[in-house]
Amino acid sequence: MSVFKNKKVIFLFLFPALVFIIVFLHYPLVMSIAKSFTRWDGYFNTNFIGLANYRELLKDRSIMQSLQHTLKLMIYVIIFEVGFGLLLALFVDSVKKGAQFFRTVYFFPIVISGAAIGMLFTLIFQYYGGLLNGIIGKFGAAPIEWVTKSSAMNIVSIPTVWQYVGFYFVIMLTAINNVPEDIYESAYLDGITGITKTFYITIPMIADVIKVCLVLAITGVLKVFDIVQIMYEGGPLGSTEVLGTYMYRKAFTDERFGYACAISVLIVILGIILSVIVNKIFKTHNEY
Repeated sequence: MSVFKNKKVIFLFLFPALVFIIVFLHYPLVMSIAKSFTRWDGYFNTNFIGLANYRELLKDRSIMQSLQHTLKLMIYVIIFEVGFGLLLALFVDSVKKGAQFFRTVYFFPIVISGAAIGMLFTLIFQYYGGLLNGIIGKFGAAPIEWVTKSSAMNIVSIPTVWQYVGFYFVIMLTAINNVPEDIYESAYLDGITGITKTFYITIPMIADVIKVCLVLAITGVLKVFDIVQIMYEGGPLGSTEVLGTYMYRKAFTDERFGYACAISVLIVILGIILSVIVNKIFKTHNEY
C-alpha cells in the first residue's frame, strides 16, 4: 500500500512538468506539422493545400542558401565551440590553483542574453564609431569595412561561438574531473604521461560526454536566431540568413505561416538526422 501511495506522490510531482512539456513542446510540434500542409495567415484563415509548401521548399533558392549558411555555422561550432571547449577543459584540468576562476570567466558569456551579445558585437564591427575601427584609427590607419557580403557570415559566427564555448567547457571539465584517479595512476606506472595520457585515457573516457556536446551544439545551430537577427537581420543581401531567421521572416514579414511551419518541420527533421549520424559515428568508434 505504501508503494502505491509513493507512486501517487511521484506522479503528483511529475504531472506539472508533464503538462508543461505537452502544452509547450508536443502540442506546438503537432500543430506545426498540421499547419505545414495549409496556407495559413496566422489567425483564422486556413486552407488545406497538401504538399504544396514542401514542394516549394525544394525549389526555394533562399532556403538552400539559408541551409548552406547553417551548415557552415555548424562546422564552426563543431571545431571552435566543442573543440576549443575541450582544449580549455584539458588545460584547466592541469591547473592546480585558480580553477574556479577560469570556470567562472569562461562560463560567463552563457548568462548574457543573445540580444545583448548581438548588439555588443554589432558595435564592435561597426564601420563608423565601431570599437575595432576606433582602435586602428588611433594608429592612423583607415577604417575597415568589416561586414561585407563575403565576410558577414564569419562575423556572425564569432559571437555565436563565443557565447557557448564556456558551456561545453564546463560540461567536459566536469567529465574529466570524474575520471577515476586510479586509472591515471595505473597509466603513470606504465609510463603513459603528458599528451599521451590525454589521447589514450582522458578523451576516450569522456567520449560519451563529447558525443552529447556535439549533439547539443549541432542541434543548437538549427535554433540560432537572436544574435543573427539583432546583428544584421539576415543581411547584407541574405549573406547571414540561417534557417531560424528565414523561418521568422516568412512568418512575420511575409505572413506565410503555413510555409514557416514547413520550414520548422524541416529544422526538426534535420536535427533528428544529424543526431542519429553523430550517435552512429560514436557507436562505430566505441565498437572499434
